[in-house]
Amino acid sequence: MTLPAGIKVCVFDAYGTLLDLGALIGKFQSDLGDRTEPLFKMWRRKQLEISWLPNQIFVGADFWLVTGEALDEAMAAFGISDSGLRSRLMDAWLAPYSYPEVPAMLERLRKAGLKTAVLSNGTRKMLAAGIEAVGIGPLMDALLSVEDVGVFKPNPAVYKLAVDHFSVDPRSVCFVSGNIWDIHGAAAFGFNVVWVNRAGVSSERPPRGMTAMTTTLAELPALLGA
Repeated sequence: MTLPAGIKVCVFDAYGTLLDLGALIGKFQSDLGDRTEPLFKMWRRKQLEISWLPNQIFVGADFWLVTGEALDEAMAAFGISDSGLRSRLMDAWLAPYSYPEVPAMLERLRKAGLKTAVLSNGTRKMLAAGIEAVGIGPLMDALLSVEDVGVFKPNPAVYKLAVDHFSVDPRSVCFVSGNIWDIHGAAAFGFNVVWVNRAGVSSERPPRGMTAMTTTLAELPALLGA
């Protein structure tokens, strides 16, 4: 399977797509023990649930604030009250890990003449710190944050940031995400969408509008003929 011809830009979601949130769990195993993975899963779920509230509830789309509120809810659910641990958990978002195949994949896309960008709910500060931490800043043409439009994904205004920045038609964009809800939003906007199905979720009923599916990002350049 290959993607349609004419794609000029590859736009990536950040968290769970380029940046491996699961890898953060190991940092806190000694603090949380058996509660580590369940707490992280609840934290991520609540983070998304809060971001999907009506836009006016979080004026300015401050994902750092959302992340903190979600963490407070998760910690309370597990009966954890430790301000120092909370600070370290939040700071982990500024020093994430990338999936191992990401740098080589981006290099191949750039050598093939494709533009690359991140389009994320993360704040500009979060994205800049995270991308610098994993060393892929030089391989990115743009870091696009929802802060610029004041709403979260999957609002169409967020996806429009990419076409406006690169002055391209949505059909010239390959959007890549590991999050099914993000796939739906990007496909509805008109992007060619690639779902990174790392968890091996059954593909019998793929996300609506999906153009292609991979299990890692290492497969992406071949889909684009790069």
